[in-house]
Order: sequence, then C-alpha cells, then structure tokens
Amino acid sequence: MTAPLRIAIAGSSGRMGRMLIEAVSNADDCVLAGALDQPGSPALGADATGWLGRESGVKVTDDLRTALAGAQVLIDFTRPEGTMAHLAVCRELGVRVVIGTTGFSDEQKAQIAEHGQHIGIVMAPNMSVGVNVVLKLLDMAARALSEGYDIEIIEAHHRHKIDAPSGTALKMGEVVASALGRDLKECAVYGREGVTGERDPSTIGFATVRGGDIVGDHTVLFAGTGERIEITHKSSSRVTYAQGSLRAARFLADKPQGVFGMEDVLRLNA
Repeated sequence: MTAPLRIAIAGSSGRMGRMLIEAVSNADDCVLAGALDQPGSPALGADATGWLGRESGVKVTDDLRTALAGAQVLIDFTRPEGTMAHLAVCRELGVRVVIGTTGFSDEQKAQIAEHGQHIGIVMAPNMSVGVNVVLKLLDMAARALSEGYDIEIIEAHHRHKIDAPSGTALKMGEVVASALGRDLKECAVYGREGVTGERDPSTIGFATVRGGDIVGDHTVLFAGTGERIEITHKSSSRVTYAQGSLRAARFLADKPQGVFGMEDVLRLNA
C-alpha cells in the first residue's frame, strides 16, 4: 500500500488555509504533516484541525522548519514575500511546493524559476480545475475570433483581496494575447476614465470589481458586430481551489525538479 502524501499548509488559519487543511484531512491518500502561520496568530499552538472538531496531532507553528520537518509538499497561498522566504527553505530541505500565491514581480518569478531547477514546483494563479479548462477554451476562442472582436476581461472578488486585476484575470489576458501573437504588457488597458476616444481594436481591456464575499468571478467577452461571446467561470466556494491544489501536490510526488502549471497537472497540453 502506498504511503500517504505528507503535506504542510502555509497560512493555515486563513480562509484558504483552513479549506486546504480540511481537504487534506478528508483525502485518503494525503496526511497533514505541518501547519504554518505568521507570528502573533492566535492559532499558534492549537491543533491544526481542532476547529473541525477532531485532533490531528499537528500543532500550528510560526517556525517554518518545524512545519516542514515531516513534509514532502508545502501548499502556499500567502503573499509574495512570504512565499519567496518559504521557497528558499523548501529548496534547502528538498520539499516540493504548490504555489497559489499571486502578485509576484518579474524578478520574483525569475527567482521561482531558479528554485525550480532544484525542487518540483507547481505555480498557477488559480488552482481551480474549471478555471484551467477555461484557459484552454480561451486559447481556442481567441484564435478563432482573432479579427473583428473586441476583448474585455471582467473580474470580481471579495473586499479583502489586495491585488488587482486578479492573477487569474491576468493569466486569462496572457493566454488570449499569446494566441493572438500579442504581448499583454503592450496591449492591456487597465482603466478608462473621461474622454478616452474610440477603442483601439488591438487592446485587451480589464475591469475590476471588489465587494462583499465574492469568491471569484471571471468573464472574457469577445464583442463583435452582431454578436457577443462570453466565456465565464464563477467560484461559489474555495473548495475548488483546495481540490485543485491536492491534484497539484499529487502530481509533484514524482517530480524532483521543474516548474509546472495546472495545464501540466491536468494534461491540457496532451
């Protein structure tokens, strides 16, 4: 019988962290090996699954090495600075990493690629299986609708999200731009106000909504003459991100090095 995959969770007392802990605890082929939180968290010292009404024997800690001591994979949905610090220690210890954090700079992305020469990493702006299928559909749609259609990306998230546009919206823009042979950095429009003039047909527009407890809605609009095509994904629960993250962790089990995306995990490029 194959031993369960030993997984540590960063940001363990946050909304996403708790969802990940619950998913790991309910998976027959995974076991919670560590729970990391920031210094000062009221959860420190508590059993990581105590809030579920059961004991795991894993205490929430702010010491990274303690959290990683028995882990094969770290799942990290925190912030760029924290993730980068975690990566350096994971590389040292040979722990693979699933990164759901967004908002990395180009320099940080280059550092992640360098770490990937030594440990296996899955990095995606959205771990949802459905979102990654949508990315595949967007590539197909953009190629077919390359002329005569204006492209706009609209995304909505909860009031606590700190970056905009979302990493998922930017990834959607990158997929569409690449399919059209464009560079998103050169054709993206992130805001409109006042007298803007006619829309440049070569641009890709972004609109951001923040409010309430919206988990995550994304729509890519292809607006032509006489018709509109909308490809939409709506998340009603973070559970989809947690389940996708577990699929990514399982994928890394036999990957000693390399940086992969969810398209690799889901075989969407096959």
